[in-house]
Amino acid sequence: MEDDLSLQKLYEMMISTFGYRVVGKANNGKEAIEMYNALNKKPNVILMDHRMPVQNGLDTALILLKLKKPPKIIFTSADISIKSRALAIGGLTFLEKPFSVKALHDEIIKVLSIS
Repeated sequence: MEDDLSLQKLYEMMISTFGYRVVGKANNGKEAIEMYNALNKKPNVILMDHRMPVQNGLDTALILLKLKKPPKIIFTSADISIKSRALAIGGLTFLEKPFSVKALHDEIIKVLSIS
């Protein structure tokens, strides 16, 4: 979930290059929740920004992580002050923006290996 359209496109290109498929993109937290609930096949990993309009990433993650089968969330934010809270609520990892292609790839592999 990322409100910056250029970053959405960049992340999609990166993820596709890694051999994964993007099943959805949301511009804000409310839209993310609606999209997640509407998907028949849920994503294995969600990239979650914190600063988004309508509903921020922490509030959105709290809702998603209360689900019966919660998604694996990688927080991606320039706001390092929320890192400890993002991890405390159940985010599996935190990438501070800007981050490298390799860092994103490594984090996705790490999160996918967690049962």
